[in-house]
Amino acid sequence: MKLIALIFSLLWSVPSWAALPFALSAPELTAKSYLLYDYNSGQVLLARNADTHIDPASLSKLMTAYLAFDAIKHNTVTLTQELAVPDRATSKLAMGESRMLLRTGQTVSVQDLLRGLIVQSASDAAITLAVHIAGSELGFVDMMNKEAARLGMKNTHFTSPAALADPQHYSTATDLVRLAAAIIRDYPQHYAMFSEREFTFNQVTQANRNKLLWIDPFADGLKTGQTETAGFCLIGSAKRDKRRLISVILGTESDIVRANESQKLLNYGFQNFDIARVYRKDQAIAKVRVWKGTESEVDVGFTKDLYLTFPKGQQALLTAKIETLQPLLAPISAGQPLGTLKLFLSGKPYAEFPLTALSSSAVANVFARGWDSIHLLIRELRD
Repeated sequence: MKLIALIFSLLWSVPSWAALPFALSAPELTAKSYLLYDYNSGQVLLARNADTHIDPASLSKLMTAYLAFDAIKHNTVTLTQELAVPDRATSKLAMGESRMLLRTGQTVSVQDLLRGLIVQSASDAAITLAVHIAGSELGFVDMMNKEAARLGMKNTHFTSPAALADPQHYSTATDLVRLAAAIIRDYPQHYAMFSEREFTFNQVTQANRNKLLWIDPFADGLKTGQTETAGFCLIGSAKRDKRRLISVILGTESDIVRANESQKLLNYGFQNFDIARVYRKDQAIAKVRVWKGTESEVDVGFTKDLYLTFPKGQQALLTAKIETLQPLLAPISAGQPLGTLKLFLSGKPYAEFPLTALSSSAVANVFARGWDSIHLLIRELRD
């Protein structure tokens, strides 16, 4: 098999002039680990120690919320359903654990438990939801780890729905941004809870610890976390016009520092990068040769719109190259991965996206296959 490259210009309108390449000045941050992610394009714009294992503290309650949303979707529970608070939700928690002050045996709606979990970071709400959804905490932890694997969170392991301290409870900035993006993508109908600044339950009002909601008018989520080992952590998100960025800040020294550094990351992304749709869903961007098939070529492209984030003023400096493994032999089915679109900025590698077949080619008859076999043999002898 040989790697065949096809170089071509990006199929969009670009100005006749182009700005000179420049090095972006990244913000100075004290966080031990951080990451800035463009939700629309799926690109990481800036990162440091993003794959280093850390204690995610209460950021891991995002997975508890994600599984609760999934349980609602599949009618395991409903938002209005009243759940009885188990003894473990009140007796197991150590002093200082965030809670919504539930009492054993008390019945609380799923919606209130979710708001307690998300706004107040309530561990008693997390355990109550977990026990009722999975039957036990251990069963729910198993669900958490299976879902993490499905989402591609390769460096994450959960041991508690309430993020109770454990050396085997860990994640990374890369994995946590996957989880945050999954919540926004899969359950937009519940996302407004993450922007609530306070929640009152049993006549006790507790403020959301996410100070980003106060200092950034575009911020609308997501979650804070803090332990002695983790430091102060925050996954934040902001949307300006139709563009959304997600920031992950891990291991700062205070709640205000994590909020300020989150805002610095978000501002850096919005101020220094643009985004554009490069290709439309099902748009044929090239044809690739197929051997021994009923069709000698198939179209390749993407099964959803492809967006690209790039430094401001640098759009005209982007070029693209398609790489496929040749020879491609029939049968080829629509949706089958066929290669990679590689993008370059000023000649340097910038981003890669998998290409799929948009059309099909069945296996040809014996005579056509024989003819192609002769051609392939001749090509191989020449090479």
